[in-house]
Amino acid sequence: MVLSHGGEPWRPTGPVARLTAEQVLDLAPDEGTRGSGRALGSADAWSDTGQGGPGVMWGMYEGGDGAPCRTVVDANGPFHTCSCPAAKPPCAHVLGLLLIVSRTPAPARAEEPPPWAERWLADPYGRVTAGPPLAPAGAGASGGGAAARRAGRRAERITGGAQELEQRLIDLLRGGLAATGRPEYGLWEETAARMVDAQAPGLAGRVKELGSVPASGPGWPARLLEECALLHLLDSAWLGRDRLPGPLAATVRTRVGLTASAEGPVVRDRWLVLARYDSPDGRIVTRRTWLRGTDTGRTALLLSYGAPGRAPAHALPVGAVIDAEVARYPGGGRLRAELGERFGEPAVATAPPPGGTAAEAVAAYGDALRDDPWLDAWPVVLRDVIPAPSGDGWQLVGAEDGSALPVAPAALSRPGLWTLVALSGGGPLTVFGECGHRGFDPLVAWCPETAGGGGPGAEAVALT
Repeated sequence: MVLSHGGEPWRPTGPVARLTAEQVLDLAPDEGTRGSGRALGSADAWSDTGQGGPGVMWGMYEGGDGAPCRTVVDANGPFHTCSCPAAKPPCAHVLGLLLIVSRTPAPARAEEPPPWAERWLADPYGRVTAGPPLAPAGAGASGGGAAARRAGRRAERITGGAQELEQRLIDLLRGGLAATGRPEYGLWEETAARMVDAQAPGLAGRVKELGSVPASGPGWPARLLEECALLHLLDSAWLGRDRLPGPLAATVRTRVGLTASAEGPVVRDRWLVLARYDSPDGRIVTRRTWLRGTDTGRTALLLSYGAPGRAPAHALPVGAVIDAEVARYPGGGRLRAELGERFGEPAVATAPPPGGTAAEAVAAYGDALRDDPWLDAWPVVLRDVIPAPSGDGWQLVGAEDGSALPVAPAALSRPGLWTLVALSGGGPLTVFGECGHRGFDPLVAWCPETAGGGGPGAEAVALT
């Protein structure tokens, strides 16, 4: 039994809070803490966790660079404490535990806390608050009103940032693009920092990408103008979001950086793990896992994040088939999904997934752009294509119709391209990858020579 100050059994004084992921991340003092907190929102990152009642959890985080961080959270305040030296609370450890609390059912019976957690729980006057109390959905007008006010304040900050960004784009075009090619040009870094201050990480990320365009080779002014036009379109869409159709408005909210929860009906299928790769994002590692339903034919993207020194979740082997439920997130073509309950053990695929031609892949990407004009790429499976050199690069040519897709520049420097060429040996094979305006980025290949006795094209070979 957890005792409060004075020896009485601890219990929340009001309704038990049920925070959403968005409410938790809104408590972050800055975008860096927000990203690190999201990465720590997995139980695999913690040890010695326990629950002392509804909304109360403690745990230890082994960062690998010193003594473990001891963290306790009470979502009914929300209150928190952590032994890390973060200057601006709440720290990433607090956000991570609160995210776990938001997805964890209340325990049937409170656990006994370790002494270091019990001392904090026994002293309510020594607690640190992370913000105004959060009431569960439906608990009354006050809880819903507080959440609405927080969302409104953030929307106002994003609107201010979007208006400032619009003015900076206008000034840029009036002054000409030539100045952006100078090494000392610093508008992009300053503007990205302003978007972070406006709590619009999506806008900040797109602004940072503009800074690399002048160094991308011949023709960069045209590419920079295209990217500025897309950024202007996103700004305009946010400022006029109330007039947009629901799905497009959800996409715009996602693109500017607002978090959302998985919604809609849960879909159970036998999901083939098409590809999995990690990419660094500052100190955080982002893992992308592509799935394809063998019955529905739908493609889903799982995103997970790893804190420094820790691997992200969803270590699903490429080529495996899992029987599982997924729920999709709104916006962005509804590609992103959350993995739910899994049933049984993974199986091994006995054949590659069905695919199409290069022409069909381009058409599919074009269709997806109607729902999300800011989409960089679309997942496709190419059937019976042959890698062939083309000028300074490579392309994938259809063995039947002769349609071709250029290999994206980012893939030309990876060893996986030569693996793909060696697997082909001049013959056709099946390839999964991401088709976008920069070309096709191959991620996994299947061919008869790698079947290993499991049937034609059964074995998946990762190219990343």
